[in-house]
This record gives sequence, structure tokens and C-alpha cells, in this order.
Amino acid sequence: MQAEQETRTVARTWCPGWKVVLFLFKEKWKQLSRLQRSLILFLLALLLILGLLSYSSITEHWRGLSDQEDWLELNDRELKAIPPGVKPVLGQAAGKAPAPVGGPHLQLTVVPDAAGEARGPNIPILVKPPVKKKIFANKRGPPSLQRDANVSDTVGREKQEQVVQEDEGEEEDKQKKIVSWRGAMIEADQATEPPPSANEKEAAVPPAPANPAGTVPLEVSPETRVRLEAVCDAFRHAWKGYKDYAWGHDELKPISKSFGEWFGLGLTLIDALDTMWIMGLKEEFAEAKTWVEKDLSFNKNVDVNLFETTIRILGGLLSTYHLTGDQLFLEKAKDIGSRLMPAFKTPSKIPFSDVNIGKGTAHPPRWTSDSTLAEVTSIQLEFRELSRLTQDPQYQEAVNEVMTLVHKLPGKHDGLVPMFINTNSGQFTHKGVFTLGARADSYYEYLLKQWIQGGKTEDK
Repeated sequence: MQAEQETRTVARTWCPGWKVVLFLFKEKWKQLSRLQRSLILFLLALLLILGLLSYSSITEHWRGLSDQEDWLELNDRELKAIPPGVKPVLGQAAGKAPAPVGGPHLQLTVVPDAAGEARGPNIPILVKPPVKKKIFANKRGPPSLQRDANVSDTVGREKQEQVVQEDEGEEEDKQKKIVSWRGAMIEADQATEPPPSANEKEAAVPPAPANPAGTVPLEVSPETRVRLEAVCDAFRHAWKGYKDYAWGHDELKPISKSFGEWFGLGLTLIDALDTMWIMGLKEEFAEAKTWVEKDLSFNKNVDVNLFETTIRILGGLLSTYHLTGDQLFLEKAKDIGSRLMPAFKTPSKIPFSDVNIGKGTAHPPRWTSDSTLAEVTSIQLEFRELSRLTQDPQYQEAVNEVMTLVHKLPGKHDGLVPMFINTNSGQFTHKGVFTLGARADSYYEYLLKQWIQGGKTEDK
């Protein structure tokens, strides 16, 4: 005991401070039990992990503060009051290189105003930074999907090379054109001047188009054209996966590179017909049309959902017929529409949810005798249009009777409707439960669409 005290005294006398601390720590550590040591080591490891996790967020916060300070310093140094009668111009337009400052490169150059009019008080004006237009290569997407440039690519590239940087000393006049978000060209004065009077309208009647039946192509900017082509490339990428691994089946499973079947009727292919036509993908459309003509058959012993089949297959065929005028799609639409009609053979005329399109029978789901309200009230557009095109009223009469019954039912709350309706009684079930989500959402959507489809004359 005495020797140990002497050792400590010598250590305190001759050793530096940090060695003394280390010496005492070792002695205390030896006195701890194994459990106490393990607990201390665990806490230290936990603190280390928490410190590493919080390090990234702290550094990002510091970086944001640093950028903010640089931006404020830039504003103080470069943004100054502009005297009356001048307008801000980009530094590059005035022949000056942008200031080598981190962050947005902004520079104000004073140019005499052509009109010489005062522009109000001296207010610092922040000019819009120059927009760098990137010219994308004609080959986009994965390497396996890259393709040679087509005609639209070449035209888009030629127009894009002719574009000059916007807002560079451009004189403001009333003949300047503005591109709207839809790509149409409108005159600047049309957006600012008050609407013309009745006499002015009569005097300024536009001449009839030279080709009323033809379509008028919209003028789009090269930048918009590049974005449109990028969307088409994304579709081509997805369509190639469907064609390689799920051709003619309902859906593609991209991860497993296989397919899944819902009804076995090529849902993806039929639902994409109108999209391919609108995008101008004529080669892909021709291949899909060949499949519809030769391989699509509804004479199958399979149960399909009335709602899903109506909006995807019947709706897809009808829209494609309207775009192309090809009778093939109308005949197919009439075929599937007729096979769905047994769903309406119920005591209440509220249709069953499932139909066997091969046997001509229908039934409710296995778990209930109810139908979903959104499903029975979201098939009207397609069936009404099928009656209009075929001059067969049975389709429209069936779906109109459903809407007439639903409009008369009690149990609504401020226009909201329950989620389920019984096919036998024709009454709402699960009353008092309302939602704007699944099982009721498209009911409200189709109310507006039916009103528009009917010429905005149906007030029920």
C-alpha cells in the first residue's frame, strides 16, 4: 500500500499532466467490472455513430449559410440604384464578361432608354440571369435504346441552332411574339390590350382557313421540341421493354423482365394505342394495330371487371377510332361493349362488378353483393359514345338508367355519396361513410365529363 502511494507521488511529481491523467485512468479502468467496461464502450460507440450521422447535415447547413453570405455580399456590391431613363441589360449583351463571383453571375449595365421617359423612382432591378440552352444529342436514353436521328430530330436541331439568346438588347415592340405554355404563338399586344368591342369584332372577322378539314400544326420553340422528343424517347424505352418481355399481355414486370395477366386482353397495348398515334410513333402503332387485328379476341372464358375493361379497352378502342377513323377499332369496341352488357341484368339495373365475356354471365364480387359506386357511375362516357357511333341506343340507355337511379337515392350529404350500392335493392349501403378517394372519386369526375359530353345541357 505504501509503495503504491509512493508510485503515485512520483508520477505526479515527474510526469507531465497528460501522462498523469492517463496513468490514473488506467488504474480506474482496472477497477471496473467487465459489465461496466462493456457499457462504457457501448455508449462511446453510440456517440461516435450519432456524430457521424449528424456531420453531413451540419456541413450542409454551414455550406448554406456560406452561400447566403456570398449572395448578400454580391447584392451589396453589384445591385445599385439605376438612374431614371435607363434599363438593365445583361453584361454579356453589353460586351462584358460576367463577374467571376461564386453563385449566380449577375451584372447591370446602363443603357440610355430610347424613349427618354422616366421610369419611376430609383429601385434596384435584378435582371434575369442568362438561360443556357443545351443542345441534346439525337441519341438519348440507355445505350441499348439509342437510335439514329429521325426527320423530327433533324428539323428540331436545325431550328435550335438558329435560336439566339433571349433578352439580349432586344427592342420591345408590339410585333414581338410570346410562346404560351401550350406552344401556340400569341401576339404581345393581345395579352395586354383590353378586349375589342362588338363592332371591332365584326370588322376583324378572321378569314376562313384554307383547309378547314386539315389540322393546323402548332408552332413550338426548339426548346419545347426537345422536351417533346424526350417524352417520346421515354415512351419508346418503356414500350421496348413491353415488346421484348410482355408483348400481347396485360402488363410488364420490368424488374423480373416478365409479364402479368389481369384479364389476358393486352391491356397495356390497347391503352397505349391513342398515345402512340398522338406522339407520331407510326411504326410502333402499326405493330400494335396488327396485333389487335390478328390476335385480339374477346371470345374467352374469363371474368373481367366491368369498370376497368370499359375505361381501358372500350375507351382505348373508341379514342383510337376517333384519331384514325379506322373501322377496325370501332368493330372491336362494339364487340367488347356487347359482351359487357350482361352486367346490367340485375333486379335494380345497377350493374354487377364482374362479367364473363365468353359465357355472357355476370356476378358480384366474391366478398359482397354490393358494387362500388365509383365503378357503376364511371362507365357512362364510353357507353354513351358507343351508342352515338353505332346508332344502337341500348348502351346509353343502360348507363343513363344507373345515373337516374343514383340521383334519386336518399343518403347523400351535401352532394357527397356513399361508397357502395346494392345490386339487388339499388340502395346505398354503408351509409354515413363518405370519401373523395377510392370507390367514390371518379363519380364526381364523370359528373362534369358527362355534362360536357352532353353539350352542357343535362342538368340532372
